[in-house]
Amino acid sequence: MAHRQASSTESASQKPSRTAAAPQRPPTTPARPGRPVTPRSASRPGPAPRPSLAGIISEQEAIFIRRQPESARLAGTAKSALAGGVTSSWQIARPQPVWLSHGSGSKLYDVDGNEYVDMHGGYGVSLAGHAHPAIVEAVRRQVASGTHFAQPTTDALAVATQLTERFELPLWRFANSGTEATMDAVHLMRAITGRDLIIKVEGCYHGHHDSVQVSVYPEPEEMGPAQCPASAPSSTGIPKALTDLTLIVGFNDLATVDRVLTEHKDQVAGMILEPIMMNAGIIPPEPGYLASLKELLHRHGALLTFDEVKTGLTAGPRGAVGVTGVTPDIICLAKAIGGGLSVAAIGGTAQVMKHVADGEYEMVGTFNGNPLAMAATRAMLYEVATPQAYQRIEQLRRLAVTAAEQAIAANGLTANVVSVGAKGCIVFTAGPVKNFRDFLGINGEYSHAHWLYQHNGGVFLPPWGKAEQWLISVQHDSADIDRFNSNVARFAASIAGAGEVLDSAG
Repeated sequence: MAHRQASSTESASQKPSRTAAAPQRPPTTPARPGRPVTPRSASRPGPAPRPSLAGIISEQEAIFIRRQPESARLAGTAKSALAGGVTSSWQIARPQPVWLSHGSGSKLYDVDGNEYVDMHGGYGVSLAGHAHPAIVEAVRRQVASGTHFAQPTTDALAVATQLTERFELPLWRFANSGTEATMDAVHLMRAITGRDLIIKVEGCYHGHHDSVQVSVYPEPEEMGPAQCPASAPSSTGIPKALTDLTLIVGFNDLATVDRVLTEHKDQVAGMILEPIMMNAGIIPPEPGYLASLKELLHRHGALLTFDEVKTGLTAGPRGAVGVTGVTPDIICLAKAIGGGLSVAAIGGTAQVMKHVADGEYEMVGTFNGNPLAMAATRAMLYEVATPQAYQRIEQLRRLAVTAAEQAIAANGLTANVVSVGAKGCIVFTAGPVKNFRDFLGINGEYSHAHWLYQHNGGVFLPPWGKAEQWLISVQHDSADIDRFNSNVARFAASIAGAGEVLDSAG
């Protein structure tokens, strides 16, 4: 999932579109945006006017539509059976959804036969790539032995043991999605403390249950002052009574957390946050922020939950815990840990998880610890996400980051590259982004144009532009990154050629 909530009033230009690319069937090549046309005779005027950013986007969207007629047909037909013609609202993107056929290794193929280097990764799920032999064999073997028992299996024990080793939390339970994991974490914090209020970071997405569907992607007029953010419902259907139980603070803002805890003394059960924020590109924690946050919460008798649904395994073999050196009371994992299958995990300290073990809080679910999901997760943890795989990913990360930085510098763009482990993004602003409000100041049209160039150039990225990240899988190679880098270079040259200038606010 995209881990963002598109606001109902967001302009179409802020919603990145998807653009087809087919290296094996190149379209008629248009004039490269931003490159002057050489006059054919002395009587003709000088170079043609340079296209604007809007013109570049329009041209690239037209290429996108021409390349995917079958996706267009299916999108129209599907509306008679699928609400909105898609299976998730995040799949509705300008100019049309991309209908996919299959994936293999580092590649994806759409229904029109176009090949893409997959750096979308199913919103961060596909760290293993597609059809990884270890995952395929584990699933094949388990399918032949039964796909559902509603009882524990030895694979579940092996998975929990490996998660303990990686994340330094001793006890685990399983669920089926990031939403389920964070829902259990919130329930557990409330059950342990006997308190109703929780703290959530403005702009973070933690799934679509009521307690966290608050200030996910709020409109500016809903946000309130920076030192006292409002609790804004992120969707219709969320009762105000529940929204009021979730208190909002900014990322990297310890002072506001301190104020909230003081004003609501002995009422806050805990705080949930992404330790590395990823609903707004990638926003790293400032030095000392997470350790100080944990100490502050504990001083007030509250608990700390890390939502590592997006960073678990992708930020590194130990997720953000390994990157930051801070271990929370509760951790939520999903996405990449299952090797492509739907699975989630909730880990906690012995003191926290004894409330589950003793039955004080019932953590239940028919499909929790499903044997098929556990087989795939065991293969992912023991055979795919290995030290050697992370060494390879780091080499590829450096290739992508270095080339992007060189293209930005060579073309004088106001932008910077942020990356952690297998994930990265280009941020079209001068200074560092420290919180969601900084992120809102970025002009998403540049991210959209970059997304279009990548898609038309045969690299599949998430469609939500500035909000999302690329993902490098264990099956990518240097040729895949070269394709990505080539597209970055063409994009940067086009923007510079169009005379577009980015100021510090994007």
